[in-house]
Amino acid sequence: MQPRNMSMSGVVDLAAVKAAQEAKAKAEQARAQAAREGGAGAISPADLVIDVDEAGFERDVLQRSAEVPVVIDFWAEWCQPCKQLSPVLERLAVEYNGRILLAKIDVDANQMLMQQFGIQGIPAVFAVVAGQALPLFQGAAGEEQIRQTLDQLVQVAEQRFGLTGLTVDPDAEPGARTAPERPAGPHDGLLEAAVQALDSGDLGGAVQAYRNVLAEDPGNEEAKLGLAQAELLQRVRGVDPQTVRREAAEKPADVQAQIAAADLDLVGGHVEDAFGRLIETVQRTVGDDRDTVRMRLLELFEVVGPEDPRVIAARRALARALF
Repeated sequence: MQPRNMSMSGVVDLAAVKAAQEAKAKAEQARAQAAREGGAGAISPADLVIDVDEAGFERDVLQRSAEVPVVIDFWAEWCQPCKQLSPVLERLAVEYNGRILLAKIDVDANQMLMQQFGIQGIPAVFAVVAGQALPLFQGAAGEEQIRQTLDQLVQVAEQRFGLTGLTVDPDAEPGARTAPERPAGPHDGLLEAAVQALDSGDLGGAVQAYRNVLAEDPGNEEAKLGLAQAELLQRVRGVDPQTVRREAAEKPADVQAQIAAADLDLVGGHVEDAFGRLIETVQRTVGDDRDTVRMRLLELFEVVGPEDPRVIAARRALARALF
């Protein structure tokens, strides 16, 4: 039910692991495909609010999230707060005029999706941006709070992932446009196998699958990103975080201790901490040790994505440390 590189488990659980470059490419591809299929790819205002079930989740949420932030309203008929919140979300979805898409999911009819998102109570509102699931809020919320949250979501989606939203035409026929399908590529089978291996915990299999793609296509960005992610997960599997962090604190000059701690920082979502730790280590080292730290830092840049602002800032800091 989840397409490649849009899984809600495994790799996506690493904060900022999704590369902005890949998301932008997907968004541009989706817009180009929509333009080929129907001119500007405009939709009706009525299509800004959709009902989604488990069968259509990949098409209606995950694929569409490469074009526009998809806000998910988990609700049920018996839920009284839902009856207050849902109309507000529906009105705002139309008011935002294509900058968001609202997907309504009935939890009684879609228990699997409720479990996948880890929902304990409703109403619950999430967003999916470029395949990444983000919790927004749970329970009833005031309209002003909802607006602020949506404004932040739209800003992040545009700045980090290049998602500018959908074109809305009041004269368009409802349901006239469908989500564009991603064209098949020559390495789709291997890439799909790699993601399945990641989701099942077979990190070695995922690493090998991505390497097989890169052996035939060294410039494949999806395989580069996937390999960097899989190797990072492989490195941190089974380590004792307390031991790693204690050794890093006690041995600031120990290159391997700092590298191991940086890996944990990144997996835990502390991106700037990971980068800063290794840049400081570069400043303290020379020769082979410095080169070892620099190479690991470049690998972590691949995990986060070359166009992420934190990577751009860290590259500048690295250059200053080296020269």
